[in-house]
This record gives sequence, structure tokens and C-alpha cells, in this order.
Amino acid sequence: MTTPLLSIRNLDIDFVLGKRTIGAVKSVSFDIAPGETVALVGESGSGKSVTALSVLRLLPYPAARHRQGEILFKGRDLLTLGDKALRRVRGNDISMIFQEPMTSLNPLHTVERQISEVLFTHIGLSKAAARKRVVELLDAVGIADPETRLNSFPHQLSGGQRQRVMIAMALANEPDLLIADEPTTALDVTVQAQILDLLRDVQKKMGMAMLFITHDLGIVRRMADRVCVMQNGEIVESEKTETLFASPRHAYTKHLLSSELAETSPPADSSREVVMRADDLKVWFPVKRGVFRRTVGHIKAVDGIDLTVHEGQTLGVVGESGSGKTTLGLALLRLVSSKGRIVFQGKDIQNLPSKAMRPFRRHMQVVFQDPYGSLSPRMTVGDIVAEGMAVHMPHMRAKERDAAVARALEEVGVDPASHDRYPHEFSGGQRQRIAIARALVLEPGFVILDEPTSALDMSVQTQIVRLLRDLQARRGLTYVFISHNLKVVRALANEVMVMHQGKVVERGPTAQIFDAPKHEYTRTLLAAALEDTDPA
Repeated sequence: MTTPLLSIRNLDIDFVLGKRTIGAVKSVSFDIAPGETVALVGESGSGKSVTALSVLRLLPYPAARHRQGEILFKGRDLLTLGDKALRRVRGNDISMIFQEPMTSLNPLHTVERQISEVLFTHIGLSKAAARKRVVELLDAVGIADPETRLNSFPHQLSGGQRQRVMIAMALANEPDLLIADEPTTALDVTVQAQILDLLRDVQKKMGMAMLFITHDLGIVRRMADRVCVMQNGEIVESEKTETLFASPRHAYTKHLLSSELAETSPPADSSREVVMRADDLKVWFPVKRGVFRRTVGHIKAVDGIDLTVHEGQTLGVVGESGSGKTTLGLALLRLVSSKGRIVFQGKDIQNLPSKAMRPFRRHMQVVFQDPYGSLSPRMTVGDIVAEGMAVHMPHMRAKERDAAVARALEEVGVDPASHDRYPHEFSGGQRQRIAIARALVLEPGFVILDEPTSALDMSVQTQIVRLLRDLQARRGLTYVFISHNLKVVRALANEVMVMHQGKVVERGPTAQIFDAPKHEYTRTLLAAALEDTDPA
């Protein structure tokens, strides 16, 4: 029998929160053989990411404590290694792709510098050799024209592009074990397929093992040799992938496998009042080069888009990473500079100064793609959700504000009693729900939802979609729903707009786009989505 590359034995991890102790991981045991892929699956908060972070001892001390257990890598217990020995393991023998790329990349350093740093630290390449290797890595993970992206900063990349940069960093030193914590969360279906194929190719070439953490069961079926199902910090079932999908034994595993978005939305009602309209909207980012930083061209993120969204309706915006979806949403909210006309609730807001825009801010909210990056790490969840009310409802009494926060948290499935905890104490999916609560607590009429279910497992995705639909029906909310998850778009959107390279290539009722797409690019997107759900 092959000696395990990684062996976790009876691992217990507690979080100490003031006087409370919470058992996050309880008696977890599993092995990963060289070249094997083991998937950890389970709902948000089940302990998947905590288990993964514990392998490289990245959990915050003293808040998180390894109460007992062993983490053996090539026979050495990582929990007993000194700092110097542990640094040699991190990034060299074991690499990790984190769930939230924006918080894992240094906002002050360019893409080239961040990837080169890994090469300098562990291999000692020359600057020229490192640059060549960086270009190769960026090309390998699907970044177009990698030479032009070397001097880009993280904020100048789309969410999917940032995730690909992180994958390039993780693969730079060809590790023995890659821990992938939701590595395709921010990627559209076509690039997701490319990245998964890339990881499998690299794994085959290098004999690399993978610990793959995901809520996407389609990816698990496609990637994993074995699956460990976690619930409430415990592994409730562990089996070969084919066996688990064919004959799940545990009730919780059966619940996960049966979670499926099957809802479809009715066609848009164009007789309703127009809430948001944009005419010939453009967002062009200058490309500057040379000593004097002269503008030599433009990145046309949004290039002449017209759209209309009616009251109580949902416009779905789909397209690959970098197609301009998020930039379009930010432009509609006047959070990035743009040209063209933006009309909100009958008022042209394009050229309004900041002070004149403030009254509109309460009525137009956003849920950002990266929940951790958009939540202040220094504020409690209660303060984060209440912050908007302090700005827009300054005369509200503290007792009323606390009650509103509790209602908002409860609506999105977060225990109101946890209002005094901080963002890092929640799972990625829980942080996304907190971000939704922050947007909804002001009772806006118009909400931009930028990948609001990207960090959520399949069963919670279904819950959130139903929650959003219920809130829309009760409050008459209007959504612009930006996503690469076509199943979620089909379940929520009345109308769909397909973007490619800053332009709209197709739009129409959701059923028409999905059942009879006209543009070749739309057909490619749908084909990739169907391929991802294919059991084969």
C-alpha cells in the first residue's frame, strides 16, 4: 500500500472567542497519496477551509488552537515544526490557492513582482529568468497577452483574472501538494473548464497531489479520486468518488447531492416602471507606457452599452471574466467614472456631484464579489451591517438600529447572536450572506448583485436564490444579477444580457437565451456549463 504523502489523524481545532470555545474541527482523519486528489465537501461553516488552513498552520493564533491530532507530511508532523522549517515547506513543498484572491494578493505590488517573489524565495532565479517564468505561468493559466499584464496591480484585474494569478503563484515551484480552496469560485464556466484541465495536466506531469475544497459537486465528480464529506466539523462520510455519487450512505451526503436549482423565472414585464436605464455607457481605462506615462491605448471594459431594467425585475449579466460585467455594475452605481447617460428612477445621475448623489445611495446598493475584501476586518458584523444606517438614517435610535440588524441577519440565515463576531470568524459563504444583509438593511429599491452566490455551496445557493426572489416579491426589488453561474442566472433572471469584450453580443428573455441562443459566443458559454455538469 502506498505511503500517504499527507496524513491527518484525529485533528481537533477550537476557536476561542472571549469566554466561549467553539469546536470547529472534531476528530478529522484522512490520507492523501502521492498524485491523488481528495475533495473536502460540505456546506459553508462545515470546517473545510479550517482543516485546509491547519495543514500549513495558517490559522490565527491564539484564537484558533490545535487541541489534539497530527498532520504528517512525508512522515514529519507539521504541527511540531519550527518556523524556519515550516517556511521551507510553505510555497515549496505545499502550495495553497486561497478562496478570496483580492485579500491574498498585495494591492501595492504588481503581478510580476508577486509571482517573482515566490521564485526568488524558493529557487533563486535571476530577474530575467524569473520574468520569463512568470510569463509562462500567466499564459498557462489563461491570461491573454501575459506580457501586458506584468505591470498590472490586482485592482486592475477582474475577479477571475486575480484568481488565475493566484493559481500561477501556487504552481510556480511545482509543489508536491496543492491545497485548492475553492480555486474556481471567481471563474466563468469556460475558464473554469480550462483551469480544471490545467490542474489535472500539471498534476499528471508532476505527480502532484491535491486537496480540493469546493461546494461545486460537478467539479468534485470531475476532479476527485476520493471524497470526504464534512458536516459541523466532522467527516460524516469518506468514499471513492464514483461510489459516493452512486450510493451515498449518510443522510447529509444525500441532502447535498439532491440540492439542485431547478427554478426558472418568468419573462420580464416591460409594462412596469423603468428603474435604471443606461444609454451608450462607456468605461475605458487608459494604457500608459514609457518614462512620461503617455497614453498609448485603452482597455475598453464597457464599450457603448444600452440597458433598461424595470421595477421588480432581474436583469442577468453573463460573460467570461474580464468581459466587463462588474465594471458595468460599478458604472451604473457611479462607483467608477464613465461616459454616457445613466438614469435612475427618472433622474439623470451621470453628472451629479458627490453630495447630490448621497440621497440616491440608500436606494441603490451592491453586494460585491469578494465578501472578505468588502467587509472591514476591524468591525464586528453588527457594526458592518449597521454602518449604512448610521450614514443614511442618522436619527434612528440605537435600539431600532440593533433590531434592524438582527432582522437583516436572520433573513439571510446568520444567527443574530453572532453580531459581535468579526468577519474572519465566519466561513466564506457566511461572509457573503453578511454582505447581502448589509445591502438589504437599508431597504433599497435597486441592488447590483455581483456574484452573490459565488462563495456558497449548492444547497445554500438554492436558499439564497429563493431568499432573493422572496425579497424581490415582497419588496418589489429590482436586481442586476452578475454571474458566471448560468444555473443561478436561469433561476433568478427574467432577462439575460451576454457580454463579451465590453460589448453586448446578445440579450433577450431568459428562456430564449438558454433554449435558443443566436450568437456563437452564447452557445459556447452554455456548452461549457453543460459540460461541467456532465457526470462523465
